[in-house]
Formats: sequence, structure tokens, C-alpha cells
Amino acid sequence: TGNLQAVAKWGSTNAYTEDEAGNPIHDFSVIDQMLDTWLGLGLKPFFEIGFMPRDLADPRFVEKGTEYDLGMMGDYRRRGWSAPPKDYGRWYDLIRDLVSHCVERYSRAEVESWYWELWNEPDIFYWRGTREEFFRLYDVTEAAVHDALPTAYFGGPATTGTDLPDGNAALFLDAFLTHVKVGTNYHSDLTGTRVDFLSFHTKGGIYNTTLRREKQLPTIELFLENVRVAAAIIQKHGYGSLEICLSEADPDSWAAGGRYDNFNLNFRNTEYFASYVACSYERLYALAEELGMDLRPLAWTFAFDWERLFEGMRTFTTRGVDKAVFNLFKLYARLWEERVTARTEGPVQDPDGTYTGVWAFRADAPGGDNREMLQVFVVRHHDDWDVDRDAVVRLRIEGLAADGTVEVRRFRIDQAYSNPYAEWLRQGRPDYPAPQGYEAVKRRDGLEEISPLHGVVTAGVLELDTLLSSHAVELLEIRPEGRSAK
Repeated sequence: TGNLQAVAKWGSTNAYTEDEAGNPIHDFSVIDQMLDTWLGLGLKPFFEIGFMPRDLADPRFVEKGTEYDLGMMGDYRRRGWSAPPKDYGRWYDLIRDLVSHCVERYSRAEVESWYWELWNEPDIFYWRGTREEFFRLYDVTEAAVHDALPTAYFGGPATTGTDLPDGNAALFLDAFLTHVKVGTNYHSDLTGTRVDFLSFHTKGGIYNTTLRREKQLPTIELFLENVRVAAAIIQKHGYGSLEICLSEADPDSWAAGGRYDNFNLNFRNTEYFASYVACSYERLYALAEELGMDLRPLAWTFAFDWERLFEGMRTFTTRGVDKAVFNLFKLYARLWEERVTARTEGPVQDPDGTYTGVWAFRADAPGGDNREMLQVFVVRHHDDWDVDRDAVVRLRIEGLAADGTVEVRRFRIDQAYSNPYAEWLRQGRPDYPAPQGYEAVKRRDGLEEISPLHGVVTAGVLELDTLLSSHAVELLEIRPEGRSAK
């Protein structure tokens, strides 16, 4: 609830208000504008249901009086948004009407393709009620969503990440899974509650405001250990076959902080952000195969149009400039669908601790002559952003169907390529560059292609070398010479 103007980490739609007599008013016009924009761009929403509207919030969480009013907006913004509903029936009606409205406006088939997730991190201050009150909210919300659309894809509980099996997040997730499996449903009085997918968060580091310039590094290992702990709990309860959505899968915990809040967060402006995400996702999918689970990461980033250039917040863009990490996702968008086996020989980490990971994909070359095209995705990453060492990555591709010459296109993200941050540094780090300076930065924000390689396939084998730094991502596209990409 608010004035419908977005600010850092606060938005409002006023989807639920009450008239002077206390009757509910449902208004989805702002949500419609948001969905129209996303769908018009070809995007799919990940619908996080929350937080609590002011007029529906439990009055226990008001400092004075028994109801919220305009004069107490500050109290609502401090904690009322994270309260349970004062009336679960009215919450049910709101969610049922919202989903029904979306089906009517966008079609059943479209809404069936969306994710619907309840709340955000209810194991910490985002939820002021008890665990049992959250379980009740889940039961009522699940019923409302599926009463409106039985085939909707709904889940949760979107808990925080923890590397401690006895930490609060782990205990909350464990209790939630016990409830949805064998607990009494607060809405139906039956045993158990439907869950279509499970979700939790994982971060590689925790950051707070500080004026001290004490170096603090995120780590890939913490990112993965959070996943291992949650995955073990999920498997213990017999839900290991469900899709598991890491609905915030990021290097750090503080999206709305930037380099002026904590100088360490400057890494989000650089190639480090791209190599961290690429490495963490590559290792996450390897862990998923090891565990036999369907683990899917979601990058949780924002857009702050008012920020200074390279503010350092967790964003893909800065004042309209695509950062290096956004170019990583442009690489992901180029990947073909058929993945083939790829592995590293010897240690995956150099003696200095730099990790090298690889994926490979194939597609049939046009022309129907049994020749094929390959993509090789290579990432090198070191958790320390000050480590900067080049290394030769030697690729050996076996089992190719036909011999002959090939052309290798290369798209690279590192300190020098696909990275507008380097141009901004060259200009002296201006917060608000003059138009000419801004345009110079903007010209470097695309996915950049470097000089191609040429090779020869002999007896079905192709060998290639590429030189990469400690924080780099490269996509190599290999195709018979003279063939265009699919």
C-alpha cells in the first residue's frame, strides 16, 4: 500500500483497500500495467505474492490504535507490511480474485506458464507472525490460487539461505515441509497441502553498511553450501523430485546497497559479477546432477533509474548502460538446447585457486550433410577480485561427425571486452558524465565478439586454445566454414 510511486525496495499497487464502511475494494489496474509491460516485451512474470496491504494487516502490529490510517503510514512501512492478515477470508478472496482476473485478462494458457510464489524470506523480519501463522497463510493462499486456476504452478516458502543445518532458515524450511506433508491444513482441515515447487534463497556473502574499507569477498562455496543444506532437508521429507527454485541466487545479500554504502559492492559493476554468476551456475548444475535434483537459479536484480552511474547496486543495467553481467545473460540466450558432455581434466582449480568450468551444446549445421555446429561455454573465476592471471584453456572436442575446416566465433566478457566499466574508469569514474562521455560508455555495453579462430577437424577431433584471465567468460561457436549460424 502506498502512493503508487516506486522507491528503493518499496513499491505499491493498492490492490486491496477498504471503504469507509470497511468493505474490501480490489483494484488490479497497477498490476495490469506491470504485466502488460512485461508480457509485451516477451517476458514471463515470477509472481511473488506479498506483502500485506495496509487495510488488511493484523492490528497487533500497529504501535497505536487498532487500525491503520494515513497518519500512521510510517508505522505500516516499518513493520505492518510484514504482518499476517487480520482476516484470512479476505486474504483468500483477494488472491482468488487476482488469479481469476489474470486468467480472464491474459488467458488460462498464459497464466499456467507463470510461477506463483508466496512471500519472501518468512524466516526473518519479512514475516512478523509466527511459523504457524505463516503455514496458515500458505494453506489459504494455495487454496485461493488453485480454486481460481487448478493448474496454476504454486509454491514456496522462499526462505533465506543457510550453511547451518540447525540455523533458523533450515529449521523453518524443515517445519514447513513437515506441515505441507503431514500437518493439518488450516483451510481444508485435511492432511497436507499441495506444493507444486519448492523455493529458497542462496547468497555467496552477507554485506552491511560500513564506511571502513575492509575487504570482504563473496565465495562460491558458501553459495553452494546453502544449497546442499536445503537440498538435504528437502530430500529428507521426500520432495526431492520436485522442481527446486532458488528464487534468489546471487553473490550477495543486499540488492539495494551500492559502492557508497560498502566499497566491496563495487564488484557488481565489473567482470567479477559476470564470472561469479557464471561459475556459481555452472557448479550449481553440476551439484544438481550429483544430487539427482532439478535445481533452477533465478538472479534477483533490480532497476534503479535514479542511481549514479555504476552505483554498484545489484542491477544488470546502470542508467541505461548494460553491465558486464547483463552480457552474460545475453550469452545464455544464445545457447542451443541440446547439451552434450563436457568435462575438465585434472584439477578444476589452478594452484592460485582460479576455477575453470565448461559446458557444451550442439546443433545440426544447415545443409543436411551430417556436419554439426558446437558451442563451448567456458568460465574462469577466482573469489578474490584482485587476482588477475591469464591461463591457456585447451579444448579437445571428440566425436565430431565429419572432418574439415571450421570457423570459431568467440564472444568474451572480461576486463577488456563486453564491459563498459573499463571506459568509465578511463574517464575518471564520473557519477554523472557529460553526454559525450556517457555515449562513450554506452558504446561499450554490448556483447563483444573478438577475432575468430580457425581449426581443422581430423579423425573427428578438434583442438583449440584460448587465453583467459581469472575473471572471464567466453562462448565459442564452432561451425563448418562457410555456414551461417542457426
